[in-house]
Formats: sequence, C-alpha cells, structure tokens
Amino acid sequence: MQPADRHNLLRPETVESLFYLYRFTKESKYRDWGWEILQSFNKHSRVPSGGYTSIGNVRDPSNPAPRDKMESFFLSETLKYLFLLFTNDTELISLDKYVFNTEAHPLPIWSSSS
Repeated sequence: MQPADRHNLLRPETVESLFYLYRFTKESKYRDWGWEILQSFNKHSRVPSGGYTSIGNVRDPSNPAPRDKMESFFLSETLKYLFLLFTNDTELISLDKYVFNTEAHPLPIWSSSS
C-alpha cells in the first residue's frame, strides 16, 4: 500500500484490529468504528446481486470505480471479524482458548503436558 493509494480491497486487517481492541478493552468506540466500516461496505461496495466488490477510488463517491472483484478473504476474514466484533458471546471463540492464524482460522490452544 502506498500513501496515495485510493482503492479499498475489502481487506480484514482493520476490522481484525478492532475486534481485538474491543475484546481486550470493551470500549464501545471499536464497535462503533466497525459499524461505520460495515455501513460503508454496504453503501459503496455492495452490488445488486448481493455480493461485494472492491473499489478503485475511495476519494470520489460519485465514481468509485468498482473493480468487479470480491476476494475470498472478504468472506473468510473481514466478515468473520466483523461478526466476532459484534457478538456478545465472548465464549463463542474465547481468546483464552483459541488463537487465529493469518487466515482467521481459530486454532485451539493446547495445554502443555508435563
């Protein structure tokens, strides 16, 4: 990513960070920011068929230049972290019992055997 980049590829890193920040602090601002992101996805990236597309120019709402491409990580990571950000069931995937790999798959934390 470059400083002048104008695209949005629907990547998960920001909402992943918001998920962890909310889980550790319980500060509602992280959910608020996640909600704003989700609303922006729905407003600017959703396509009539029901899917989502990355956009080429986030700085021009009148011509966002849809790219006609939804990467698989949007479903497998971005939306998963948004779901986890908004669920009140912290035991669903407890961070004391699971760790996420780089593809947002929860892996159980094994206890060490003596």
